[in-house]
Amino acid sequence: MTIDWAHFTPWSSLAGGALIGLAATLFILLSGRIAGISGVIGGLLRPGKGDVLWRVAFIAGLVIAPVLFQAAFEQPDIDVEASTLTLIAAGVLVGIGTRYGSGCTSGHGVCGLSRRSPRSLVATAAFMASGFLTVFVIRHLLG
Repeated sequence: MTIDWAHFTPWSSLAGGALIGLAATLFILLSGRIAGISGVIGGLLRPGKGDVLWRVAFIAGLVIAPVLFQAAFEQPDIDVEASTLTLIAAGVLVGIGTRYGSGCTSGHGVCGLSRRSPRSLVATAAFMASGFLTVFVIRHLLG
């Protein structure tokens, strides 16, 4: 294994992780809600009274922030080595896993682990193990 030192960005990665943690912390402290994306979006499907505006604002922020960042800074070329059908299948499988796991990686991995949730520990371990296994099978067994 070799490291592509030209694209190795530990400081910006650390800063990004810290900002995600800070945002999740502020969100739960100020609103009492978990910043799990699947829960935020899922709540729009059957919204409670007075429960739509903050969810729409949260999702709008997720969409608008990268657009603003892209306008302000030069972006690297991204080469996705998967077909559209593969990406759609992956999205469907993630959605199914999110329903079965009662949450997504942001809800369990960022918010649940920080609250010492045993359920989130198991879910995050399952996410990670599934990802490791998938990469190993795709790259090393199937070629």
